[in-house]
Amino acid sequence: MQLPRCLLSLRPRSGELVPALTAQIARASNPKGTTAMWVRDRLDGLWHDDDFVDWYPRDGRPGLSPAQLATVSVLQFLLGLSDRQAAEAVRCRIDFKYCLALDLDDPGFHHSVLADFRERLLDDGRADRLLDLALARLKDAGLVRERTTQRTDSTHVLAAVRDLTRLELVTEAVRAALEEAARTVGHLLTDLVDEDWGRRYGRPVRLGKNPSRPKTRILAAGEDACRLLERLHRPGPQAQALRQIVVQNYYRDPAGRLRWRTDEDGGLPPSSAAIVSPYDTTARYVRHGHIIRWKGFAAHLTETCGPDSVNVITDVATTSAATSDARVLPGLHNRLARRGLLPAEHLVDGGYTSLVHLERAAREHQVTVSGPLTANPTRQHRRNEGFDRDDFHIDFDRRQVTCPNGQVSAGWQGPYPTSQFAGAPLIVARFNKSQCQPCPDRPRCTSAPARNVGFPPRELRDLQVRVRAEQQTPGWKARYAVRSGVEGTVNEFAHGHGMRHCRYRGQPKAHLQHVLTAIAVNIERLSSRPATGKAPSPRPPTALQNHLDQHGIPRSKSWRTLGT
Repeated sequence: MQLPRCLLSLRPRSGELVPALTAQIARASNPKGTTAMWVRDRLDGLWHDDDFVDWYPRDGRPGLSPAQLATVSVLQFLLGLSDRQAAEAVRCRIDFKYCLALDLDDPGFHHSVLADFRERLLDDGRADRLLDLALARLKDAGLVRERTTQRTDSTHVLAAVRDLTRLELVTEAVRAALEEAARTVGHLLTDLVDEDWGRRYGRPVRLGKNPSRPKTRILAAGEDACRLLERLHRPGPQAQALRQIVVQNYYRDPAGRLRWRTDEDGGLPPSSAAIVSPYDTTARYVRHGHIIRWKGFAAHLTETCGPDSVNVITDVATTSAATSDARVLPGLHNRLARRGLLPAEHLVDGGYTSLVHLERAAREHQVTVSGPLTANPTRQHRRNEGFDRDDFHIDFDRRQVTCPNGQVSAGWQGPYPTSQFAGAPLIVARFNKSQCQPCPDRPRCTSAPARNVGFPPRELRDLQVRVRAEQQTPGWKARYAVRSGVEGTVNEFAHGHGMRHCRYRGQPKAHLQHVLTAIAVNIERLSSRPATGKAPSPRPPTALQNHLDQHGIPRSKSWRTLGT
């Protein structure tokens, strides 16, 4: 039987070497080495026990080596193994024993130890600390360096929950709370649960989109939930989730009767707050356009993209699906600064860019954020007709704006905050009716009685003009074209390592999954790169390509040239 985590202590190992017999057999059976063997040979292991001293109490029974457990966790995600398969690999695979510096007769550990170690990694941001340590080892080995070009993109991640209608959500939440209460305080359910409750909640809920008697089911589930919550004086996690779900889906009218919330009646919570499953209260529903809809989270991947080196994942962030990309950039740069891996230029898409973030990154971290700025939002600019905002002359010293016909603004107000995270402060210059009504160009300028012009403060306005002008140059477009390569990295994570589907429930566990996957991808990429001084072998031509070359028939060297 395993002891609780609080009773396990750490006895750090230092300077462990691969046993001679283990090394001899591993080299004989794998002359070219494996990825696991590369970790030992090139990095002397990803971690040492001394890195984890502050994770364990001083007193207690000595636990297993956390450096070994962390390495096994990474190899597990690298090879797509379950906990049982990973524990079996430690017992049976020679390259695992070589990587972990184990004797051939080492019995390994029980597979449940890996789940316990992941629980320990969820405390106090230890998942990010694990990535910090791994990147520090790669940096010391000269495999990644600071002030290169990096790029970032995000992808959707599906939570490990079933897609439920609102009625199924409430009914399943009641069932989950009943299961929890039956395990802990079953005596409280004695005179509450009867035959009707057994029929409604005795098995997982499957109602579909068109259940029979929906209004009756809605009121019955709501009343049952309220009665159950009144009984539970010390609610557990499932009961607390049920309480939130009831508040989000029901309300009481002035007469005290329970009512079903709709957009018109009672109001529904925003998607950023609405719970979609009683088993994962951190997952959220979001819709991008008319195609992409999901319940879960978003993963943000950052990697180096130098022309002469292997791309290394330097950061991974997991956010709620309802969190905008713009909120991720400041924290991302802070983490890269902590790791000593800030880029010189950071390539991102339009979802991450804003004037505030461009200015902040340059001022605090000396990082050039390159990404398309939001276009001029005025109607005149969109239709390419009339006078848009850039046709007005702004005089910040005199606090006035001059229109194309020479009229000077009658008012100057602001700056007003437009968004706490992304939007720049906005100054509004106002013209009055006496200036705009007689103007012959008024139909080309505004459909309102008078024109208002909004723009950011001077520093941000100068930055906006400079960046928009630079983004029209061929040099900037050539540099920014490198950003599209991150789509391949997203595909590698999603289809090669299953990152788009959560293995565990809850955002902290989803983030841990993404961190271990990122470390595994780095090891996979770096271990497969050619030896120093050797260029990668080109792909051999096909039989048809050989035929074309032998007969002097020109052929396309890349699929990108087709149709040109």
